Amino acid sequence: MKKHNIIKVVLITMLVFLLLSWILPAAYYSGQFVDQGRVQMGLFDLFNYQLTALSYFGYIGLFFILVGGFYGILYKIPAYRTFLERIVKLFEGKEKILLSIMVVVIALLVSVCGIQFGIALFIPFIISLILLMGYDKITAALVTVGGAIAGLIGTTYAVNNTGILTATLALDADFEIGIRWAILLVSVALVIFNVLMYAKIKKSKVEVIKEEVKEKIEKVEKAVAKKVEVKKAAVKKTSTKKAPLKKTVKTVKKGKSANKAALIEEDVIIVPAKVNGNHKIWPLVLTFSLLFVLFVLAFLPWSVFKVDAFEKATLAVQEFTIFKFPIFAKILGTFNPFGNWTMTDLFLPMGVVILVLALIYKVKLDDILDGFIEGVKKALAPFAIVILLYSILVLVTYHPFQLVIYKSILGLTKGFNIATTVVVALLAPIFNSDIAYSFQSVIPYYTSIVTKTTNYPLVGVIFQSMYGVVMLFAPTSLVLMSILAYLKVSYKDWLKTIWKLLLELFVVLLIIFIILALI
Repeated sequence: MKKHNIIKVVLITMLVFLLLSWILPAAYYSGQFVDQGRVQMGLFDLFNYQLTALSYFGYIGLFFILVGGFYGILYKIPAYRTFLERIVKLFEGKEKILLSIMVVVIALLVSVCGIQFGIALFIPFIISLILLMGYDKITAALVTVGGAIAGLIGTTYAVNNTGILTATLALDADFEIGIRWAILLVSVALVIFNVLMYAKIKKSKVEVIKEEVKEKIEKVEKAVAKKVEVKKAAVKKTSTKKAPLKKTVKTVKKGKSANKAALIEEDVIIVPAKVNGNHKIWPLVLTFSLLFVLFVLAFLPWSVFKVDAFEKATLAVQEFTIFKFPIFAKILGTFNPFGNWTMTDLFLPMGVVILVLALIYKVKLDDILDGFIEGVKKALAPFAIVILLYSILVLVTYHPFQLVIYKSILGLTKGFNIATTVVVALLAPIFNSDIAYSFQSVIPYYTSIVTKTTNYPLVGVIFQSMYGVVMLFAPTSLVLMSILAYLKVSYKDWLKTIWKLLLELFVVLLIIFIILALI
């Protein structure tokens, strides 16, 4: 596998967009279409936009870094591997059921809560389970990326994902909710079908790679032995060559170790090391369960369900005083009620969980620090992907050539047309990785062209669903590219695997759109 494949793909995408800023004129919509002429991107901008991306979206990259550190510390706890193995054993012979459950849970969380990035908190855990069950990295990517994409395609109550869409089209948060639930169901079913079809052969790729590594190491050892024998023969003739012999043997052995490490690092996804002995897992079961419950409660859109209990409870905690001193407000600081949490609000619970586990399992401070650093290193590739993709978003925002493309496509027909709407809905996410920016880049202008408001519910469904479809294959997809970078799966291998799923989703959705238009 070529190194840094995903980063190379993202950098090439950035260069393509840079060239488009020179080729196409820029324009924006603010009550009317405003032609800016050409607003070219310069070479200094190519490097400056990373700083802009960090200032606006760095918290997402920081979240990935902290998740990496979180699991790096977990890997220092032997019971974590035991915990994973117990789950795998529990589903022995029923692995396909567990894979299906994973897809459903991820899709529901994204669809209802809109946490396609926040779900990264559990992605390493899910990936470890999949690999320990004997499936390969592509299967892990299909489950995690596929589940998140199904949730995006069939978004239901995730107001943080649909806010711009509903506000611009003047739709209620639950517009066409029955249709959207049906789309979610179909999308999840198609993802599960393709996951299970791909994962028919339950043969651990990790074990196969280990055997290959073992064979290569044996070859290296034979070569080492041969070289040593040659040197020994030379030593018998010339005693003065004893010192060079030791140096040569040491160098060859060092090369052997380096070769072994390189092979394992390149080919085998890192999972917790296998441990011996019995380890109590109830603290892990309890803390992970509590963390998951907290996660769901914190990100469910309670305002959509007309539930204000958490807002009242948060206010009561903040206003609670002892001798007129707001003790909890001072200790906890500023915090959001459940339903309004962001990824940064997870930093404290993650820290508390990992410290409690470290105390229970008596992890040394040096091991905690070493584990955190090791975990952060593993998260550097996803972090880099996030910053680069948001740099591309800055590029297309500062050099808005895309609206010219949308205008030419929508100008091919008058009023609402499924074909032109679908094409524009497919293009916008390619240019804009962030869902809010994707809708903002085209919907305001779209409503000036398509003025018949009775079509807007269907338009909302099309744009939301097509955004999810594009995130399954686009090189600007944050969910896709960050997970592929973590797994070290090449972009080409991914496209070769998912093209059938992509085609199935597109055809089914197009049929649904046509039926809705005819009703």
